[in-house]
Formats: sequence, structure tokens, C-alpha cells
Amino acid sequence: MNYRHAYHAGNFADVLKHLVLVQVLRHLGRKDKPFFVLDTHAGRGLYDLASVEAEKTGEYRAGIGRLLSLPEPLPPALAEYLAAVRPFLARNAYPGSPLLAQAHLRAGDRAHFAELHPEEHAALDIALGQDRRCKAERRDGYEALRATLPPKERRGLVLVDPPFEEKGEMERLGKALREGLRRFATGQYLLWYPIKARADVRLLHALVRSLEPKQALVAELTIFPEDTELRLNGTGMVIVNPPFGLREALADCLPLLARTLAREGAGGWKLEPLA
Repeated sequence: MNYRHAYHAGNFADVLKHLVLVQVLRHLGRKDKPFFVLDTHAGRGLYDLASVEAEKTGEYRAGIGRLLSLPEPLPPALAEYLAAVRPFLARNAYPGSPLLAQAHLRAGDRAHFAELHPEEHAALDIALGQDRRCKAERRDGYEALRATLPPKERRGLVLVDPPFEEKGEMERLGKALREGLRRFATGQYLLWYPIKARADVRLLHALVRSLEPKQALVAELTIFPEDTELRLNGTGMVIVNPPFGLREALADCLPLLARTLAREGAGGWKLEPLA
């Protein structure tokens, strides 16, 4: 694996992914019963925005950077996301999904983070500290899904966010969801995907529909015209078993995000059921 998220941390794709993640984590925390988090492609956990990699692309400036100057009042879900990342931004860093999950864990909750790359895994282990609620394992994410589900807590979320370095990743996402639902049918699944070729996106959506989940939601954010497959034109999330109120919360945020993060006057968004 050659992908390094350090070049892209805090970009528009992270904004959508982490906006959704924070909302699902907050929903899980509203009940007293403990919950479990599985992040199958965790990365290093914390990204230095002053690093050579982040400065080389500057993607965070056109992502999270643009949101920091938005006038209040903000939609509640967007305000909650910004509140979750601001403590890290104060240190000129951006949190990956593991540290956002860790920040929402309570005493009885638990999280498992899988990362295959040795350097990224080592950095993740350091970023999590000596937190017994969290386990960082150097392992293929899809293998981790089979090994950890179902969790003893019987409630929680699974984030599947692969690097999309190889062909066939949409099919692997679909297979991972099928395996996950077979083992842990009541879990909340967050599947991230890039929008480059729309045909690939339609394939993933068809694979999800074929599993006939009780509820599934698609949220998409595009910032470029979809006329080239050579760049990341947009990003999307498939949320299976979405929590109550998530669709309404995202509907309040997505139009504002599309206007704020658009490039070349091409911001767009989509929010619709998939099941």
C-alpha cells in the first residue's frame, strides 16, 4: 500500500466523512449501553498540518480551512463536527477517524482500529496513547471485519474507508458489507467512496441494494464538475442502518458545504435513501 492520507487530511472528503461519523458516534452515546467501533482502514490517527505532505497539497485549506470562517449560527451537526476537530486544529493538526472515535468513547465503550501499513500503524499506536478502550492492530481491514464481528456489545458502528489503490475496491466494499451484515445485522455501517467515475458509484449502490438492507442512506458532496476521471470530483458515504434523525441533520448541512467548498462553481450534493 502506497497511499498516505497525510497529503489529504482535512480535505473536503474528510469533512463529509467525519461529519457523518461524529453524528453517528453522538447518537450511540445517547444510550447507557456500551458500544463498539471498528475502523477497518484507520490510518495514523493524527495529521500534522505543518508537515511537508500537508503543505505540498494544501488540501486542508480548501476543506476544513474554509469552514472555520463561516458565520454563526451553523447547522447543529456542522457545529458539533467543528467542535470535535477544533481542539486538534488548535495544535495545527487534524484528527483521523480513530481519534474522533476515541474522543467519543465512554468508560465502557470499546474501539478496534486496523491499519496494515507498518509506519502508519506505529504512528496510530502512539497517537492513541495508553488507552485500554482502544486497540490498534496491524492487519488487513477486511480481515479485521471478519475477526471482530459480532462485538460483545451488540451495538456500534463499522467504518470502512479503503484507499482505493486497486481495481475492484467497490466490489470489495460490497462484499465487506455483506459479511458484516451477516455477522452483525444491527450495526451501523459507514462506507466511504470517491466520486471519479460515476459508473463505479452506481456499481457500489447496486451491490448495497442487492443486500436488501432495512434502511440505507446515500450522502454525496461534489466540488468539481464530473467531467474527468483523473481527479477526485466528489465523495460519498453509504450509511446502512442510519440512526434516527441523521438524514435531517445532513440535509441541514450539505447545501452549505456544497456552496462553501465548491471549486470552479460546481458544488453539488445528494441525499437520498438507497434501500
